[in-house]
Amino acid sequence: MGAWRTDPTFAMCRALVDGAELSSFAGGPFDVRAVIADIRTETKDGFLLGKVPWEHFPQGDRVREAVHLLHTGDSPGHTGTGVVRGMCANDMRAAAALAVPFLIRIAADTRHPHRADALTEVSCPARARHFGVASRDQLLLHRADTQHDGLYDDYGVEVSGYPAGWSIAAARAAITADTALLRSLLDDPDPAIRIRAAYTLATATDPHHTVRAAFLTRLAVEQDPIVRAALVLATAEAARAYPHPPTTEWVRGQWRDRTQVPEVRLAAAIGWLCLTEEPAPDDLRATVDDLATYERAHAMDTLPWMAAAGGSDETGLRRCLRKMLHPEQPDPTGFDDPWAQHSR
Repeated sequence: MGAWRTDPTFAMCRALVDGAELSSFAGGPFDVRAVIADIRTETKDGFLLGKVPWEHFPQGDRVREAVHLLHTGDSPGHTGTGVVRGMCANDMRAAAALAVPFLIRIAADTRHPHRADALTEVSCPARARHFGVASRDQLLLHRADTQHDGLYDDYGVEVSGYPAGWSIAAARAAITADTALLRSLLDDPDPAIRIRAAYTLATATDPHHTVRAAFLTRLAVEQDPIVRAALVLATAEAARAYPHPPTTEWVRGQWRDRTQVPEVRLAAAIGWLCLTEEPAPDDLRATVDDLATYERAHAMDTLPWMAAAGGSDETGLRRCLRKMLHPEQPDPTGFDDPWAQHSR
């Protein structure tokens, strides 16, 4: 934190504390949204990291070095991606957002040994999420209106004092700018890549439903049950951000369709509950009671939505179903430890 106080952006954060209007800094050199928008395609494709003002943001030089090491292969994959993940865990996303376009290109490089690790980190700064979010009104709600400057009401500030909403908006803009690259990963031979691509694309700006359509196109040919479940959840999240009543009805049809694999029906049940305020019907409750077995709940923790929702003594699937269908039930003892192993 001491080093951060010497960062140029600290003056902006201090001014905000002293009563300055956030809008007065919008579009300037310390607005990470503007910086992301100014990164040229040739800078991204050529990994010209020196053309990006990392130093304007908290621990930016550290993130720049991590991206460089990951790209060149001069360090284990976890070193580069761990920095981005750690920054987000510590609630400092601005510099992590600058890494997004470069991480996407590493993930798209089929020859890179750590492409899956890179893709895992892409959506971290784009999601204002925390462990244990599993309710109907919050599980798939990883966004708010980030086009205005009154962002304290939406996301507050990061630990450095930087407006969190600006960081999140910048990361989502970077993802949106590279949706073509990410859509290609929906057809990747590696199921883990396909799952993470869907999870990342679900945060993209998609008012014309092109990303949602890409999920459905892939779903039509996808054979892996867990990937199919990921595509259903991603479709529901896209519809949550950009409401589309026909998609809500389609999701309902998926959990009612007995010909679908259980993983899809469970994902659809959760997705539908997040897309509507209707009471859970008896046939939905019966479906999840029948299909949410111990083994399947653990298998579905492969889905990043479920991994984030779970806790120390509860899988993500079981927590979602408990919070959505039985919100009156308390959290299990010890739930606040997100690193503990699930026991049921």
